[in-house]
Amino acid sequence: MKKGLLLIAVALVFSCQQKPAEEAPKTETPPAPVEKKEEAISDKGIGPITEVKLGPIDQALAKKGKEIFDSKCASCHKLEEKYVGPPLKGVTQRRKPEWIMNMILNPSEMVQKDPIAKGLLAEYPTQMPFQNVSQEDARAILEYLRSVDEGK
Repeated sequence: MKKGLLLIAVALVFSCQQKPAEEAPKTETPPAPVEKKEEAISDKGIGPITEVKLGPIDQALAKKGKEIFDSKCASCHKLEEKYVGPPLKGVTQRRKPEWIMNMILNPSEMVQKDPIAKGLLAEYPTQMPFQNVSQEDARAILEYLRSVDEGK
């Protein structure tokens, strides 16, 4: 008799349990878009120079730029031939003035983040070092390169 009561009690316990609610079908949620925190790469390069206003060639500034170029750049750069670095004749026609000055002033970050500078580092195995030039010196070097490219 006790077994019969025990069986009835067990049967009642199991019959009173509610069925678990059916789980709603899981919907796949697409992963949230990952925001890129990288800086936008522009054709102006990466560095302190965001805008350069150019006018006619300033011969005095170009002369100063040639002196700086000869003392700080010419050991690695020639105008018309590959050397340690790329030839620079025509560079003012291939690159924005801001890019050129940023490459002079900020070469380490440029070769890490700027795709053109990265490509140059892949082609020329020596990374261009910072030559301890001021923004005014870099502007003078740019003017010298402009004078070379314009034949003046």
